[in-house]
Amino acid sequence: MTTRIGLISDVHASPIPLLQALKIFENNKVSEIICAGDIAGYFDFFDQTVELLQQYHCKTIIGNHDQSCIQSLTAEPVSQQLQFLKGLPETLQFEFENKKIFVVHANPPSSQHGGIKLLDQNGELIPRQKKFWEKELEDFDYDVLIVGHTHQVYAEQLGHVLVINPGSTQFNHSCMILSLPDLTVQTFALENRSIEKSWNFSLLHKGVNRIPARKH
Repeated sequence: MTTRIGLISDVHASPIPLLQALKIFENNKVSEIICAGDIAGYFDFFDQTVELLQQYHCKTIIGNHDQSCIQSLTAEPVSQQLQFLKGLPETLQFEFENKKIFVVHANPPSSQHGGIKLLDQNGELIPRQKKFWEKELEDFDYDVLIVGHTHQVYAEQLGHVLVINPGSTQFNHSCMILSLPDLTVQTFALENRSIEKSWNFSLLHKGVNRIPARKH
């Protein structure tokens, strides 16, 4: 039996690429959808984004932008969508097809900052980073580690752990499907865009993925 799991992260209140990823998962008949955090941030469609995650029953953790959003709350009552954020866990653990899976936004045990950066700005693997994280994860008691935060797209075997970052649906234009028990990963491009394997704010100076002005 094969179990397929849809993987997304760093959706940043941008529902259009998120919905496309969810439709890809629906068409591929995934059993579960996991979102590795950062629901909020940058864009102005937070409510719609949360509603999509709820509609598709996504298993979601909290990210650093979500924590910042919660900490900025000053008014009552809190909306249903912000209540959703407040109820998110820092990590998730699953077992499918005898494979143990751990989900965290940045890196274990429960960090939402820093993250597992394996790629350079051109999307090429950095060997010293791979060796560093292989060492860090030597005692990690899971088969699969799913992370987000860094806006990098990769699925790398680091020692006994398969580390997966599906990238940001908004900035990397990517999502993934993990198949178990064979541990194969498919990567899908979103919005008819090329996948940016490694995205950071320096790309804005090149006119790539420019963030629109916020509404007032």
